[in-house]
Order: sequence, then structure tokens, then C-alpha cells
Amino acid sequence: MYNATYWLDRVVDEETEEVIQEGTDQSAGHFNNMEEGISDAHLATAILLISASLSADQVATEEQTITLENSESFPFNNSVETVALNTARNFTDYTVEAEVLEHDGNVGDVKIFSRLLNGFKVAYDGSAKTATIKLRIKGGM
Repeated sequence: MYNATYWLDRVVDEETEEVIQEGTDQSAGHFNNMEEGISDAHLATAILLISASLSADQVATEEQTITLENSESFPFNNSVETVALNTARNFTDYTVEAEVLEHDGNVGDVKIFSRLLNGFKVAYDGSAKTATIKLRIKGGM
């Protein structure tokens, strides 16, 4: 960690040439301290840039629109669809937000399950014959 050096000017009375204030010693110890501070600042900047790029991957959103179809009568439902991710994930802790855009009947709840690194399954549990759903996938990187 950098320890700041508070530099003082050497002050001399012009008439008597008496030293009023001793200046800060310009020695290797002080200059090396500056070099260490500069190096620490560059290292901290590099760490922040790496962290920011990782964070950007985590908040990047992949969007897909799918249409689910159900040919069964309520209470039965066969609307399960497998969704392949455009970008494979490193972890299965990604989030999926579902927004129903269009539907023919009662959609009920949209279920996201069987998450894998390269895809997941989605279904609804209502009686609708069709439902168009926008999926927003975030995280997992």
C-alpha cells in the first residue's frame, strides 16, 4: 500500500540566507516510494479492468422468443420445449426471465427446468393451445 510523502519546499530568507524551513529530502527512499505507488495504481487498475470484464459477461443478456404448443386437454399439458443457448455457460446458475407475448387461452405459470450449460427446458402449466414467450437469459459465465 502506498504511503504518501508530503513534500516540503526548502525556504531560505533572501537577506540573511537563514534556512526557515528544511525541504523534504530528495533521496532514493522518497523516489522509490513514488515508484511503488505508481506501480500499485497500475496493478489496481488492471484488477478493476479484469473485474469489470467479468461483470459485463454476468450481466450480458441473451434473448430468445419461442412458441410453445399444447395439444392436450386441460389438466394435461405437453408444452415442453428444449431451448438451446446461443452462448454456452460455465455454470448452471444463470437466470431465465419469461415474458408471455401472445397466447391462445390461459397460460398459467411458465416453468424453467433441467438447466444445463448449453440449454434448458421450458413449459407452461395452463390450458392455452399456444403461447409465444420471450426469454431473457443472464449470468452463468
